[in-house]
Order: sequence, then C-alpha cells, then structure tokens
Amino acid sequence: MKKLGLIGGMSWESTVSYYQALNRGVNHALGGLHSAPLLLSSVDFAPIARLQHENNWDTLGNMLAEEAKALERAGADAILICTNTMHNVANAVISATSLPLLHIADATGEALNKDKVHTVGLLGTQFTMAQPFYKDRLKDKFNIEVVVPSAEQQTIVHNIIYEQLCKGVICAESREAYINVINDLAAQGAEGVILGCTEIALLVQQPHTKVRLYDTTAIHAKRAVEFILHGA
Repeated sequence: MKKLGLIGGMSWESTVSYYQALNRGVNHALGGLHSAPLLLSSVDFAPIARLQHENNWDTLGNMLAEEAKALERAGADAILICTNTMHNVANAVISATSLPLLHIADATGEALNKDKVHTVGLLGTQFTMAQPFYKDRLKDKFNIEVVVPSAEQQTIVHNIIYEQLCKGVICAESREAYINVINDLAAQGAEGVILGCTEIALLVQQPHTKVRLYDTTAIHAKRAVEFILHGA
C-alpha cells in the first residue's frame, strides 16, 4: 500500500471524519485487521483562520507548503489537504514537493461527471463560494456550471461553519437554515449540491433533503483509498 500524507486540523472535527473514512475504506477493501498507512500533520487552526479572514493567502500557502515538505521527508507517497477552502493554495503545496496532490475538486468533479450532473450548487466557506479557485476548476476541467447562494446566504453558511461546526456544535436551527439554502440552489437549476466544506456533512446528510448531496469529505476519502490501494 501507498502511504498518504494528510494536512489536517482545519478543522480537527472534519479531520476525524477523514481518518475514519480512510481506515474504513482500506479495511472494507482488504478485510481482517488492515488499516490505512497514514502520516498526519495536524495544524493549529486558529492562526490559519485568522489569516484566511485577513486574505493573506501567500502566507497560508507557505505554511501548508512547509507541512507538505515535512510529510515528504517522513515518507509520504502523496499529499491530501483535509479541507476544501485551503485548496486555494493548492499550487503552493504542489510546488513544494515532488509528490502528487490528491485535489478535492478533481475528485468531486469526477463524481459529478459520473452522475452526468451539468449544473451544481456549492456550499462552503465564503472563500470557497465567492472566490474562483474551486468553481473555475469544476468549470474548466469538468465542464460543470456552479451556482452559489446569495451574498446574505453565504454569510449565514460561513458563520455556521466557523462559529459552530468547527467547534463540534450541531444545531437543528442551523440545519434548517442550510436546507433552505439547498432548496434555493435547486430552484436555481442545481441538479445536486456540493457540501464544499468538510464540516458540513456533520450537520447535513442525504436523509435531510430530497436534493442530491455530494459530500466532499466522503468523495475525497474514497479517491484517497484508491490511491493507497492502487497508487493511482
């Protein structure tokens, strides 16, 4: 098996979901007592969140690049960033090592293409919803149109992520707010909705809505298990 290097802690709540999904995926494939060979570099999220809100992506890119270098030195065969938002600095991570980066938007785009989804809604942090790095990748590489919530809805979605989900707080009122946004995206023509922040699946799952959901944590982890088992 290939050894995967994880950059996690953004937040640690969703990194737990990654760790479980990766190990369960490998065990499901191989059985017995098999588990995933992983290296985890889990960062302190507080300074990273501050730099995000200061729009200091250059510093953030340098920080994650150093984590990737450490994972390469430790023997990782590939890098996985356990968060959607920080793929805004994916190029800095790619440039820092000779290792492949398993990109979360690529795994998601492949899943959407497989399901023949042409228009998709996107939930996530305000950075992911408003900035082009995620939407453009889906459009340019996978020919998928992306619709996002209104500015007011983006603020609601964003604040729930940072003020509740990153702290492990699950609130029924927040779930209802998310479902309302998901329904609005479907009304705009979205054939499905990307849960484009790795914490969102802690709050909203498929049984909560008739709109098809794409859980990026699960999709990304599935792609990573394929790499661990097959090296591609």
